[in-house]
Amino acid sequence: MTKRIRVRLVVILFLCLLSVYLFGGFPPSMAKMQERIHLGLDLKGGILLELEVVTDDAIRAETDQTIESVRELLRKENVAYRQLTRRTNDSFVVVDLDPTKESQVRETVAAALPDWDVGQYGTVKLKASHEAGFREQAVDLMINAIRNRIDVLGVSEPTIQRYGGAGTYQILVQLPGVDDMARVKSMMLQTALLEWKLVESGPFTNEPAAKAKYGGTIPSNFEVLPYKDRGTNSDAYYVVQRTASVTGRDLRSAFPSRDNNGRPAVGFTLTAESSQRMARVTEQNVGRQLAIILDGKIQSAPQIHTRISDSGIIEGGPAGFAPQEAQDLSTMLRSGALPASIKYLREEKVSATLGAASIRAGVMASAIALVLVVTFMLFYYRLSGINATVALALNLLILLGAMAYFGVTLTLPGIAGITLTIGVGIDSNVLIFERIREELRSGKTAIAAVTTSFSRVFITLVDTHLAALISAVFLFLFGTGPVKGFAVTLVIGLVSNMFTAVFVSRTLFEYVLARRKARGPLSI
Repeated sequence: MTKRIRVRLVVILFLCLLSVYLFGGFPPSMAKMQERIHLGLDLKGGILLELEVVTDDAIRAETDQTIESVRELLRKENVAYRQLTRRTNDSFVVVDLDPTKESQVRETVAAALPDWDVGQYGTVKLKASHEAGFREQAVDLMINAIRNRIDVLGVSEPTIQRYGGAGTYQILVQLPGVDDMARVKSMMLQTALLEWKLVESGPFTNEPAAKAKYGGTIPSNFEVLPYKDRGTNSDAYYVVQRTASVTGRDLRSAFPSRDNNGRPAVGFTLTAESSQRMARVTEQNVGRQLAIILDGKIQSAPQIHTRISDSGIIEGGPAGFAPQEAQDLSTMLRSGALPASIKYLREEKVSATLGAASIRAGVMASAIALVLVVTFMLFYYRLSGINATVALALNLLILLGAMAYFGVTLTLPGIAGITLTIGVGIDSNVLIFERIREELRSGKTAIAAVTTSFSRVFITLVDTHLAALISAVFLFLFGTGPVKGFAVTLVIGLVSNMFTAVFVSRTLFEYVLARRKARGPLSI
């Protein structure tokens, strides 16, 4: 046996041991295998959600924030006007602007807000190109916020990704091993949009009573919001300013706390910039009520007794928050408010029992495929079939070891990818063996036939594997979770099969020929 064959055998042995270690550890155990191969939603059971981000909410919030910036800008410039009013989600107008200051305002606002078009009569509109950017940013922020909340819930191997074509704002969420749909939707998908708005009037017993105070129509710069008294379980309504003075975006931190009566509440601290804004608003409005609003519902409307700057308490009304409610609210605020609301396109719960049945069916299908192809190879190619069987076994071992190393989540389509890898591996061996037969029939010696066959088949194998690899890459780039699982296992299987078909199979042939010192025809 030559030194070259010994080196190749050492490489094969090393990869074999490494794959066993990565997949099952030393000594191999079922517990370690289950720990290192993560199961996907369709195998482990869990929750699947398809969501659509209502990006209009993000545009509206951006417009409201810009209105506050313009209000401060006009105050510094000492420009007279009656009010700032949002007209549409992406535009607002300066009402009753001093005509002599219109040109100055246009230049000042245009310089301060390069993302906005400033038109005549105090109309300001978000540029179309920047509006598209804000919508894309809203989806990215939504994914990050959902991921932060999932991390808090302790879900392992979640899938959170965009899906759908261009111009769609959809997100796919898969949570393996989770079965409490209500808890997930409450904790993860509650918008948790926190706002502080000055109260104009109230409380009222119902919304029509609130409108009646203003002649039946609420002014455009005000809005009516509901309030739930946890102590008496009664409903009330307040009229508040439409534009928030401070929002949850301005939070630096949030944490469970207690109010002055010892009831569960949520404490918060603000960023440096927003604390200045809060201080200015509260200092100028001592004696008025400041509504604390969560997801469009007033939590409390305390009276401003003194200047508030960088910290405070969110109370849960007369009855306070429940302890778990205060904990969840602080977690949601700390992990980041969702930048927009969400539409449920699809929600599905996959039971663990169904997942176990899928595993059994997938493993059974793979085992049957393996037994059938091995039987065929041993029957048709006799001793050379052993070569193919060893190469195939090592191919599967490398595949599983690589999946464990890279943390690939195994899905039911992923099992299909493994089964397909078996077929591709056998196909490669058939190409090689048939080529060797042709070379032997032409009168070449066994060693020459093996050397020539592997050299000439190599290009064919590269061509077929590369074509399949390109297809798998596109499946991974544009597919959703299960399709990605199939693509990942197929990619790893193609790479490992190329190694076993060319390197391992050839080494085994050369090792056997060297042991026999064969020079004559080889039966294959």
